[in-house]
Amino acid sequence: MERLGTGIGWRPEIAGDIERMPGIDWVEVVAENVCPGHVPASLLRLRERGVTVVPHGVALGLGGAERPDAGRLEALAERAEALRSPLVTEHIAFVRAGGPLSASPRLEAGHLLPVPRTRDALDVLCENVRIAQDALPVPLAVENIAALFSWPGEEMSEGQFLYDLADRTGVRLLVDVANLHTNHVNRGEDPAKALAELPLEAIAYVHVAGGVERDGVWHDSHAHPVPRPVLDILTGLASRVSPPGVLLERDEDFPAPDELERELTGIREAVAKGAAARTTARAQGSGVRSRSVPVSGSARESGSRGPARQRVALAQAAVLSSLVAGTPVPEGFDRARMAVQARALAAKRADVVAKVAPELPVLLGERYRAAFLAHAQKWPMTGGYRQDALDFVERLLLTSGQRERRDEQLPLRELREWWLERSGPVPHSRRPVVRLARATRRVLLRR
Repeated sequence: MERLGTGIGWRPEIAGDIERMPGIDWVEVVAENVCPGHVPASLLRLRERGVTVVPHGVALGLGGAERPDAGRLEALAERAEALRSPLVTEHIAFVRAGGPLSASPRLEAGHLLPVPRTRDALDVLCENVRIAQDALPVPLAVENIAALFSWPGEEMSEGQFLYDLADRTGVRLLVDVANLHTNHVNRGEDPAKALAELPLEAIAYVHVAGGVERDGVWHDSHAHPVPRPVLDILTGLASRVSPPGVLLERDEDFPAPDELERELTGIREAVAKGAAARTTARAQGSGVRSRSVPVSGSARESGSRGPARQRVALAQAAVLSSLVAGTPVPEGFDRARMAVQARALAAKRADVVAKVAPELPVLLGERYRAAFLAHAQKWPMTGGYRQDALDFVERLLLTSGQRERRDEQLPLRELREWWLERSGPVPHSRRPVVRLARATRRVLLRR
């Protein structure tokens, strides 16, 4: 596996800072935010300097019941080739549910949700990973995610689940130590036990990130400094194996460059501390051993995937529907934790829509968030975030037209123009009829 070194998540907001930071060996970019034909100039300059760029996907849904979408796989492959990347990464998660397998409406989570650690879910995940591996031009690594809730009736620990996944597919692992900490706080899982069960030689690289605890629940925010417990888990991992790469993730509330550099220094020190412990253990003849898996994967299988896919589909559809469509929480789930997850999904929808359609918070002002959260309670997301923004404005316009719900304070004309401009395949202002009407109006006004 290629040695990556120390890296940071590339984001447009800190692109200039990253270019000026010393000691950055590689960067990771959200795959869906890069267009292969229009790679940001900052990334091109980093590539020219020899900095490795790795695309990190968030929308594939390898843990979902359906087979990976061919179009999404093709797009991920195009980004790997455009960035000349040595590998691509994705998540062990499901992001959508419903459809023919469950005979229910399709729903989008807009977020990474945990798969149950069951044999059915593992069978489906292994087949999906193989499909992705066959479609990608470079090796694939998959990441363990953070979770706010647990599935009832799980049959394996996180370490066992990841071990079997690597054993059966040969896939590399992207180990997120911040997510191990999240699952420790939220699900009572021991990070040291997970590390002991992992196939360490399958690790492609490591994620480190910050979060915040609210009301006994740890939120993997990527918007706070990296806490000491996360660095301690990183040290524990480095005491077992030398990670090929370690990367700092930060997605919002970006601090000053010198603070980011201090966090990177803390990460390097945590790795060095683990390496020293590993050296000492070897000198004393007590080095840590891990379970070994063949890096090419084994041929072990466990029967037909059809019934397993349908069982996973039904379970995931019921869970996602309870989180975004207000249906009852399935039996065995912690209702309080599911309520926390539901609120987190709605809040993330509001935040991301505000980013992809920044005009809406400007037009609506302080009313935006309350209006969007009210929309999210009644209308689950069925497409991407851009479609979510269009649906939100369309329903604002429809409900504002009803006499009993008329809101004279809403900027209806501006909202209507915004929706018309973005709702069709061609911007409204560029359509021939609109251009002709506007030109005619200008001529008449001159008379």
